[in-house]
Amino acid sequence: MKIALIGCGEVGECYAQAWVAGGHSIVGICELRQDAEMQARAASHGSALHGEPGPWLAEADIVVSAVFGHAALKVATQALPHLRGDASYADFTTASAADMRAAADIAAQRGVPFTDVAIMGAIALLGARTPLLCAGTGAPAVAEFTLGCGAPAQAIDGQAGDAVRLKLLRSILTKGMESLAVECLVAAESMGLRASLYEVLSDMDRTPLTTFVDSFVRSHVLHAPRRLAEVREAREQLVEAGLQPLVLDGVERLFARTTKGIEAARDAGSFNVPDSVADRLAWLTPLARQS
Repeated sequence: MKIALIGCGEVGECYAQAWVAGGHSIVGICELRQDAEMQARAASHGSALHGEPGPWLAEADIVVSAVFGHAALKVATQALPHLRGDASYADFTTASAADMRAAADIAAQRGVPFTDVAIMGAIALLGARTPLLCAGTGAPAVAEFTLGCGAPAQAIDGQAGDAVRLKLLRSILTKGMESLAVECLVAAESMGLRASLYEVLSDMDRTPLTTFVDSFVRSHVLHAPRRLAEVREAREQLVEAGLQPLVLDGVERLFARTTKGIEAARDAGSFNVPDSVADRLAWLTPLARQS
């Protein structure tokens, strides 16, 4: 496989090494940087170094964009006219879902398969072994190609933009958990209770994560008022310890919003939500939209 790489920073270089190791060739690298270090990087892959997309892209079987997300649509617009009809375009950037769809539309007009590739983890930790999620008309072929180079990849049904949407939805949970972990463990450490906290959290290890979060949603609709009081007590404990409860302030606002919705529904005599995740999410969604 002949690959053209647009953007050879951390992501581009990581995958270029994996592709070359997998027996593929990098026929050209496009980079704004034209310094000695970048020239040496291109030379190490046996590649020509280019300053912008151009006719040289026609040599590639697949063109991979690994630029900054804000530049992805502009780069795709510049690059796609130069691709062969039997080539494909894979966007490994963090572009928005709207930009991914816009680029995919341009590719479709030219008959070029387009793949939105979301990197589902930290390249700095796992390198080319970081899981990839692929969506779009070229997703199956790109997933197969990356798997052949040792990069775990999954093609999903749906349009370009869906992979990056899933990545960002995942980030809501993971970054939220990260923030809560920092706030909670700083407090536990300051109180000399971190080891004991790990012990009382051990029961959570026995439940699969998706089952765990579903149980939160189902019970939240019933118990938000009572839990709001507990959140406020926990917040007071942090303040008394001289700590600033940034994350817990947001948690309190969410529980207060649900509590207000429950009270309004009860006053109207309409609070009867079936005990399923889908039904309870359907009830919670209008509350989120009103905020």
